[in-house]
Amino acid sequence: MSDEMHTRPSPRELMTDRLGVLSIRSAQIIVVLLLAIAAVFALIQLKLVVIPLLIAVILAAALSPVITFLRRRGVSAILATWITLIAGLVVFGGLITLIVFAVRDQWGELVSSASDGIDQLQEFVENGPIPVDQKQLDSLRDTVVDFLTSSQFGSGALAGVSVAGELITGVLLALVILFFFLKDGDRIWAFFLRPFSGHALERGHRIGHVAVKTLGGYVRGTATIAAVDAVAIGVGVAIIGVPLALPLAVIVFLSAFIPLIGATVAGILAALVALVANGPVAALIVVIIVIVVNQLEGNFLQPVVMAQSLKLHPLVILLALTAGTILGGIIGAVLSVPIAAVAWAIIKTWNGPAEPGTPREPKTPRKPKTTRKPEIEQTAV
Repeated sequence: MSDEMHTRPSPRELMTDRLGVLSIRSAQIIVVLLLAIAAVFALIQLKLVVIPLLIAVILAAALSPVITFLRRRGVSAILATWITLIAGLVVFGGLITLIVFAVRDQWGELVSSASDGIDQLQEFVENGPIPVDQKQLDSLRDTVVDFLTSSQFGSGALAGVSVAGELITGVLLALVILFFFLKDGDRIWAFFLRPFSGHALERGHRIGHVAVKTLGGYVRGTATIAAVDAVAIGVGVAIIGVPLALPLAVIVFLSAFIPLIGATVAGILAALVALVANGPVAALIVVIIVIVVNQLEGNFLQPVVMAQSLKLHPLVILLALTAGTILGGIIGAVLSVPIAAVAWAIIKTWNGPAEPGTPREPKTPRKPKTTRKPEIEQTAV
């Protein structure tokens, strides 16, 4: 019995060996995952508050240069906020009004043309070189139509704002939050940083600066790229003679705010309309135009316009879009990529400035020479 007592490991030894350490780490990971799931579930339940808050944060970051410009010219905080907010509402409301009046008379024709294009594409697939069973095509089309007309798709696409009252409430709440972020954004962030000091306080200021810069650059860059894509594709489609060029350009502009997927969907729609109106040759030309514009966007516009605002691998963007769509529908798809970009920027700058153009990093070897001179002068005085 005494030999067995000596050979049996103690509870402390069981917890400190390899299997014990692995078990502890596994339990910690499970606890973290449960907390993350609980946090995501809580945010989904409060989506009427969370979504307007995120939209207000992104818009405030995009409008921050205007506030900074006005404040440097001596304009008071409240006046600069009202000027920026009213000007933004006028510009945004004017664009929406112009788009609605320009597209509303042609929207029915656009939907009809897209439907006819799908029918022609189906006939080509049936009579093409690859034999496809008609029952399979009908089954696939019925499945897609049933899904698009189901209540699940409607509720998921609207992501919590399916009720008109919730939509109005969300818009008003976003405007109120945006007003306070524009007016007291720096004070609000300083309030959250009050418990910190020293290195943690510096990290908090650094994170706030990087988040605002990344979000603002993403929104402004995406809007610029979307405008360029819409003009290029709209002009190209109009030159070919495809009708409904203006609605197609509007759809290209709006879909550009959903990376990867948006441009593909807009290009398919433009090709279907061209197929119905002008035949397969025009549809092929439209596809070529869309591909060229997308290549110019990816290889030229995004590196120049976006700069450091969004440097994510396409796989990360695709995963963020999928997660955002599952959690928040279309709104989640639009917000997921800038949130992922901000998270990655914060991770990169967590332990220090990681931005390429940081002014004082190359001068670190010369600091002893510059710091000794003021000390000598102070002692001499």
